[in-house]
Amino acid sequence: MAPSANETRKVAFVTGASRGIGAAAAIALAEHGFDVVATARTMSPGQQHDYGATKAESRRMALPGSLEETAAAVRARGREALVLRLDLLDRASIDDALARTYAEWGHVDVLLNNGIYQGPGLMERLADLRDDEMRTIFEGNVFAQLHVTQRVVARMLERGAGGTVINMTSGSALIDPPRPAGEGGWGYAYSASKAAFHKLAGILHVEHGRDGIRAFNLNPGFILTEAQKAMHGGDQFGGTFAGAGPDVPAAVIAWLATDAEADALRGGRHVDAQRLCEERQLVAGFRRAEGM
Repeated sequence: MAPSANETRKVAFVTGASRGIGAAAAIALAEHGFDVVATARTMSPGQQHDYGATKAESRRMALPGSLEETAAAVRARGREALVLRLDLLDRASIDDALARTYAEWGHVDVLLNNGIYQGPGLMERLADLRDDEMRTIFEGNVFAQLHVTQRVVARMLERGAGGTVINMTSGSALIDPPRPAGEGGWGYAYSASKAAFHKLAGILHVEHGRDGIRAFNLNPGFILTEAQKAMHGGDQFGGTFAGAGPDVPAAVIAWLATDAEADALRGGRHVDAQRLCEERQLVAGFRRAEGM
């Protein structure tokens, strides 16, 4: 019996796919032959949500980008898109998105844990950080990703065809900020949540690398996204870092997902997206800013 279309299709499950790195990655994966499950909170253009990494800057607004627009770009490249609402703070929405993915497409080959919590507490200074904010941040930046990964990897192991998990991490997980939050540095809550998340790929590699599960930590570096431009005029860190476009980490994500040479980078190490993009010439003409 010939394999079904669902059995032969390559499926990528992307969180935070409505804009920024997630949307760019969904498009790059489509260009590499993947059908894409695009998940996020923002389904349609103009939908408003609460944004702002501190209590002082928090406000309800609509940012450019939506899952509908990402899906249109995926389909324009000849691939299929499954658009599903997923809120990292809403466990039921996570479980529903996963259930619908497996019901409609049968499997996931690549999981991109890109989405994070966007709200007060992320960039607060220590004196202003509340316990409840810290718990919310860990729910949206650690526990939700663990929940998704556990369920997707379990299905990958059951299927027996291996799979790839790419976790979007951050240099803030490993180094101290150059200046305080609000003056060109970052807050404790954000970096602590990213430090916890950073450990997931390494443990996954040790426990299931022999089962064909490829796990990566990808540090995008400072990326100029729609949220950065809307909230901070393009620079949250006061000129401390030069930014690249979302197409840079997106190209590296597609390379990690498809190139056997990427296997040398599996595990808990930090893969520097901007350095790798330049070395591999994955984006025409891209050069890292000096010092990056």
